[in-house]
Amino acid sequence: MNINFRKIIDNILVFNFFIVIIFAIYFLFAVIMQLNGVFIYIYYFNKFWNPLIVPLITILIIGTLINGINSWLKNKLHSQEEDI
Repeated sequence: MNINFRKIIDNILVFNFFIVIIFAIYFLFAVIMQLNGVFIYIYYFNKFWNPLIVPLITILIIGTLINGINSWLKNKLHSQEEDI
């Protein structure tokens, strides 16, 4: 049960990562288009920034931090068991 739940969370975080990458590429495209005088792409990026992109980035960062802390604690506890 625990391993299956972890796989589901990992898959969600990987999917989330690729969505964030897609939005980053779209942002670069929107900035380049804005420099060329076409403002519609940056307008849509700004429209979706708060309701969609910020939560995706937040979930990605929090998930990465929790995964890192979890791995660190597992290594720390495993090394303490070997010392005993």
